[in-house]
Amino acid sequence: MTGEGVPLPGTVIHYAYLWADEAAEGREEASKNRPALVLAVAFHTGNGEAKVMVLAITHSPPKHPAEAVAFPPEEKQRLGLDDVPSWIVTTEANAFFWPGPDIRPLPTPPTGRLIYGQISKNLLRRVAKSYLNNRQRGIGKLIERTT
Repeated sequence: MTGEGVPLPGTVIHYAYLWADEAAEGREEASKNRPALVLAVAFHTGNGEAKVMVLAITHSPPKHPAEAVAFPPEEKQRLGLDDVPSWIVTTEANAFFWPGPDIRPLPTPPTGRLIYGQISKNLLRRVAKSYLNNRQRGIGKLIERTT
């Protein structure tokens, strides 16, 4: 994290992720809270705000392998996540100004924490490459969240 509390790319937070299909239905509230990966952070020089882009982490396997990156069990374990197979979805993202109202405290002690930790740089590179490839293929969606 930076000194202002803005997470760095590669940080896994607990977040109320709004899926693209939920947003298309006009929903503003996510159906559940989940771990989410901070893929990118952009600082706005005019007001100093930071816009964060996050990807959902899910237990549901992708329909096509190019739509997600498998979350290695050893990395999940290091972050204190469950041992169920998971994927980082690379076909859609949520974007919001940090900290935003949809960040949630971790469901496990110690209470009050918002961050699980950082993934490895190698995994972050693989996720970023998959996300960019999906955007170039025209299948990426970006859901702008309200503050």
